[in-house]
Amino acid sequence: MYKKIFAKLLVLAYILSSFLSIAYCATTSEIFQGHAEKANRFKDQSELFTGRVDTLDKKDVLIMTVSQVLDGSSSQEGDEFFAEVTNDVSGEGGVIIPAGTVAHGKIRQSSGSRRLGRDGWIDLDFDYIMTPDGREIPIEGKMSTKLHPLAAAGKIVATDVGYTAAGGVIGGLVALNMLGLEAAIASNGYTVAGGAAVGGTIGLCASLYRKGKDVLIAPGDEIRVKINTSIPLPVYKETALLQHEMQYEGLTIKINNITYEKDPFGELNTITMSLSITNMSKMTFSSFDFALVNDYNSVFHPSIFGDTTLLFQQIKPGDRVAGKISFSVDNIKRKFWLTFYDRKNRKPVAKISVDNAYRKVSDKIKKKNAKLFRKKNYYKEDDPFDI
Repeated sequence: MYKKIFAKLLVLAYILSSFLSIAYCATTSEIFQGHAEKANRFKDQSELFTGRVDTLDKKDVLIMTVSQVLDGSSSQEGDEFFAEVTNDVSGEGGVIIPAGTVAHGKIRQSSGSRRLGRDGWIDLDFDYIMTPDGREIPIEGKMSTKLHPLAAAGKIVATDVGYTAAGGVIGGLVALNMLGLEAAIASNGYTVAGGAAVGGTIGLCASLYRKGKDVLIAPGDEIRVKINTSIPLPVYKETALLQHEMQYEGLTIKINNITYEKDPFGELNTITMSLSITNMSKMTFSSFDFALVNDYNSVFHPSIFGDTTLLFQQIKPGDRVAGKISFSVDNIKRKFWLTFYDRKNRKPVAKISVDNAYRKVSDKIKKKNAKLFRKKNYYKEDDPFDI
């Protein structure tokens, strides 16, 4: 009961914060105009590619995140969707598919959960990708949440045996409690055995009635798409993969480290950055004067649920500060810019690409961040509002 009340209060707080955010954006809409436009910064392909060609091999795996909810119980065969490659894919000579590449997919088959503990599943097909430089490349990729038939059967049998065994133990204890130890001794244990049999039967009925779990893939969930064809692709220059930035004279901002974290509710939605800031400009900045802005122009202000080292500091002219700051975002895998604003007119004066900085993060930190996305299944969580 308390969990449901708490969940409702969270939703009410979220709705209120969303309303305030919309109102704020309405008054400062000019701030975000044209922020993440995809300008053609390269005159020809010689500025994009090194001249080498590597191969996307058969059986390679692309890590993606979907752009919409895919629900095994409601999605239909043939439904189209888009996904985005979240990690650079490299060959021997360098990157051949950059993060941000969009993939087109269709639902091949899907099924909701059924009785006998059978879980839902979704099968996905991918037929082409669109790179950030505008190329459309045919591929053949597949992804499925369905377990191998033997593994699925073993999972169901193991669970049902657990139901039956638990029912037998409970039934035996109930018989012993109701009829007493003397009756059990006098009947040579038949009263306990009978209770166990009844309990086991009830447990077996419960296992037969039990439904499996419905599968759901949500934006932000990582999926692994297996490639079934070999495709030769040109190798990108490193400079071609850098995101656009905007500098402000006298203000030097360096992102030294980036880690992903879960919030107090267990949601993986927090980006914590270690910053070094040198302010030789005439402006004073605080945490109210900077935010993360993604490629959809969504704005995320510093979070109180993460590291608050820089949250309450004033960065005055002549100051040099270092510390950490956290942001709660809707999808960690989107592109972000750390954006500083002029306090007087709320116009951006500096934009530092988080993606550019992440390329320089140590492999150890990247592996640690990647582990947080490894998900064994895509099953729906229990609804706290389900009374």
